[in-house]
Amino acid sequence: MALSHWRSTRRVIIALATTGPKNKTPMRIFVALDIEEAIRARIERFMEGVRGFTPDIRWVRPESVHVTLKFIGEQSVDAIEDVKLALSQVKAAPFEVAFRGYGFFPGIKSPRVFWLGINAGPQLAKLAEGVDEGLFNLGVPKERHPYSPHLTLARSGSGSPRRSKADAPNLRFQRLQEKLSGMPSPDFGAMTAREFFLYESKLSPSGSSYTKIARFPL
Repeated sequence: MALSHWRSTRRVIIALATTGPKNKTPMRIFVALDIEEAIRARIERFMEGVRGFTPDIRWVRPESVHVTLKFIGEQSVDAIEDVKLALSQVKAAPFEVAFRGYGFFPGIKSPRVFWLGINAGPQLAKLAEGVDEGLFNLGVPKERHPYSPHLTLARSGSGSPRRSKADAPNLRFQRLQEKLSGMPSPDFGAMTAREFFLYESKLSPSGSSYTKIARFPL
């Protein structure tokens, strides 16, 4: 490894490791891209405009919206240091990411998840693949399904995006779907992804909160 690269990697890990926990409680973690504040503000205005059509589903907080690359789950404090080191070795260049359109998982007839679309070409999927591969070497299972980038805005029921034999029409999304069908497809703008983050997720009765615990430049 070149000396300059070693110093860069060391800076990333040491500069952010000091923000980690001081106890031995396992942490629930994931890897994601953050989004620019101007794009987040447009998404928040959009959510404010459509939330009233489907008030009885679980809407995410706009400040928590992110582009997930890999959900890892609970890890010990010691294991997280290994995760940081593995992520610092992921190689990728900056790339453009556009946020536009919307959809429903697992399908429009039996929706449980309302999402916004992401267009980033192959670079985003390659980054997710690099993260997946690097963490597999630590014993983190690889993803079983192709990477499908999106921004989740709301969930209903189990919130599972996967199809099930028990799927049935979900009328909770019906009015939202009707209103959206008469509106132009939303476009929230584009940004250049120059870094990704390791996040901690904390669960509470009011919803999940996310904290950045390490940064990795592209």
